[in-house]
Amino acid sequence: MQAELERRGIVTASVTMLPEVTESVRPPRALSVPFPLGFPLGQPDDVAGQREIMRRLLSLSSRIDVPVIEPF
Repeated sequence: MQAELERRGIVTASVTMLPEVTESVRPPRALSVPFPLGFPLGQPDDVAGQREIMRRLLSLSSRIDVPVIEPF
């Protein structure tokens, strides 16, 4: 899905908890987070932490050196 959106000029970024799998898929931009499966934005009710994850994810939109997987 990301590849097709990118071909149409829409910038995409994803969150991954399995960077080794994400490397084989090669999405344009991904943020690797250290959380368990099912918790891509960290612990429930951690608004500050979730906001930081989203800020970092959105900051990937300016990256043109793709594909890139950035650690959180």
